[in-house]
Amino acid sequence: MTPKVKAFFDQQTFTVSYVVQEPAGTACAIIDSVLDFDHASGRTGTQAADQIIEYVKDNGLKVQWILESHVHADHLSAAPYLQQELGGKIGIGKNIVVVQDTFGKVFNEGTEFQRDGSQFDALFSEGDSFHIGQMRGDVLHTPGHTPACLTYVIGDAAFVGDTLFMPDFGTARCDFPGGSSATLYDSIQKILSLPDETRIFVGHDYKAPGRDEYAWETTVGEQKALNIHIGQGRSIEEFVEMRDARDATLAMPRLILPSLQVNMRAGQMPPPDEHGDVMMKLPVNKL
Repeated sequence: MTPKVKAFFDQQTFTVSYVVQEPAGTACAIIDSVLDFDHASGRTGTQAADQIIEYVKDNGLKVQWILESHVHADHLSAAPYLQQELGGKIGIGKNIVVVQDTFGKVFNEGTEFQRDGSQFDALFSEGDSFHIGQMRGDVLHTPGHTPACLTYVIGDAAFVGDTLFMPDFGTARCDFPGGSSATLYDSIQKILSLPDETRIFVGHDYKAPGRDEYAWETTVGEQKALNIHIGQGRSIEEFVEMRDARDATLAMPRLILPSLQVNMRAGQMPPPDEHGDVMMKLPVNKL
């Protein structure tokens, strides 16, 4: 099957969200949504998510899944807001429990923070499948960027999150807790074993030097031939050396601290205090 794919690009976070629709019906899934967040004021907004809601309603679509490719460190998820407005189940990889355990400690969340993934409606493992109407989706466990990264293969399309970028930009960083460049290499080989004509939809684009427009769709064949980090049969030793050296030069994402606190809770804010106020934590010298 060839699903209908509508992309929504959020230039504030360089994130691409997707509505994936069965080709001959109205069922759809939303992948990697964005909740607007102003870091300076701490205010949230729903402009990015509202564009998705408008598209879904205008086209008479029925949301069955709200999927996360991983726990994002560069934007907040709008999954609960979209679920409230459109329905659907929120899904993520089962290794969310590893991420919750790691960052539950970083943020000193205490025993009231559940580290069993129960904030999500579905936890996916390698080889699991799900349906969007009559269209089947298959789950690949593709860790390396984070322990819980998934690729969703839906018909002839693969939604890879942050594992791969456009061929002229390369691959994901691996220096977050639980990340591994060697593991990422193996995960990418799994993606590249899909048929060459498989469409790949990436989770971010940063407009590589020399390119005038943002882009987010490529193919397995293009990645194998042209990806500047992993293409043309680069060995695992070459990749790990390159990736680790590059990661050592990168700053932390601007929204990593609020993003992790929210996204490990399936997009829910931390619980309010006794006055009803929601507070984010700012751990010092932890990351």
